[in-house]
Amino acid sequence: MESSRKSISHLLPERVAATLAPLIPVGSRILTGLSGGVDSVVLLHLLHELAPRFSWQISALHVHHGISPHADTWVDFCAALCQRYDIPLHIQHVDITPLLAQGIEAAARELRHAAFAAQPCDFVALAHHADDQVETLFLQLLRGAGVRGASAMPVLSQSTRGTTQKRVRPLLHSTRCEILTYAAAQNLAWVEDESNADDSYPRNFLRHQLLPQLAKKFPAYRQTLSRSTRHFAEAASLLDELAEQDAASFIREGTLTVSALQTLSPARAKNLLRFFLHQHSFPMPQVVQLEDMLQQLSAARQDARVCISFGGGNFELRRYQNRVYALRTPGKFDSHQVLSWQGETSLAWPALDSRVSFRHTCGEGLDLARLQASTVTLRHRRGGESLRPSKNAASRTLKNLLQEHEIPPWQRDRLPLLYCGEDLVCAPGVAIAAEYQAAPGDAALSVTVDSTKVLL
Repeated sequence: MESSRKSISHLLPERVAATLAPLIPVGSRILTGLSGGVDSVVLLHLLHELAPRFSWQISALHVHHGISPHADTWVDFCAALCQRYDIPLHIQHVDITPLLAQGIEAAARELRHAAFAAQPCDFVALAHHADDQVETLFLQLLRGAGVRGASAMPVLSQSTRGTTQKRVRPLLHSTRCEILTYAAAQNLAWVEDESNADDSYPRNFLRHQLLPQLAKKFPAYRQTLSRSTRHFAEAASLLDELAEQDAASFIREGTLTVSALQTLSPARAKNLLRFFLHQHSFPMPQVVQLEDMLQQLSAARQDARVCISFGGGNFELRRYQNRVYALRTPGKFDSHQVLSWQGETSLAWPALDSRVSFRHTCGEGLDLARLQASTVTLRHRRGGESLRPSKNAASRTLKNLLQEHEIPPWQRDRLPLLYCGEDLVCAPGVAIAAEYQAAPGDAALSVTVDSTKVLL
């Protein structure tokens, strides 16, 4: 037993070093998730030991969920541990209540990932190990996951939160037994989360009830099932390559061509739709919901205003002009809001979660002298507005101009309109009233809406 402990004390650090050396450059900033449990304590110890060899900068993050009555004690433990190692620790308090509809485990995971994304680092180190990998595979299969879900967790992955962070799992090739043996050999202390003994949680049921029975008949199940996850990952990679080929033809400026969903085989169309949602970092719907999305988007009338809500009502798929748009569900806005422009370079426009920018130009845009003759304001559309878009044209209704410029219907009432006094002088990205257009050489003003938020 003693020789086994000595062996793992040498084997585990070298295994982790061999795993990380090709992946993490010298001098990288590594943030490790520290719950206080044995897995995260061992990971912190290993990174602390290896950091001088690779000049890594190690820090830790503890997320205080407030679920357990012992949560404050865990914070104290993590703080003392990091102080002993001289490792910076950030403690993030989160409120899990608004997300409880997702389930406690999913809500806690969501908040942890958000906390990680908010921290400055190059890599987030997570303490998942080989047993976690097997448990995740079973949970995904029991949920009816496809090959992507069944490919489980990779050693290295990109954050899905829009950051440049990468997630790394240094212990993914080590078993829970090896981690416990290492902790004992190093005389490490850790905390026990009482919820880990509760078999009402699916993961705990697998860990305590099913997998010990499986080990009696198939002692090498960890290795063989991990091999299966790699096969699933290869299959998922091939599907991604196919989706990228289809995307090159059918995804443009963040929108998807409806005809692609109509002409591709159902399996290939669903694969492309999944890829489209993944590009927007949106949650992946269940199979039945994905099939319903495909049916609604591809079978609706040409003029139908399709809107499919998913992800707890936080996301939408909309169809317009043979294009599919992936959107975050917009919040309510004050249609009576009026903002006064007094020379600012930009003004926030809450209805579009965007900004209206004002740039001084010469001979292009609005005649600045005309604007200075009265109060300049931004307002919402009320209905019945019109303007003359060019000197040789008749007056046109704003409704007609918005349709002509293919402004999506769900944006039309949210667009900012620029007024000078009571004159509608500009619908940014659509038209400028002829009498307010700058002549060549005139001091002028260009008004635009943040293009990263608005489809103009």
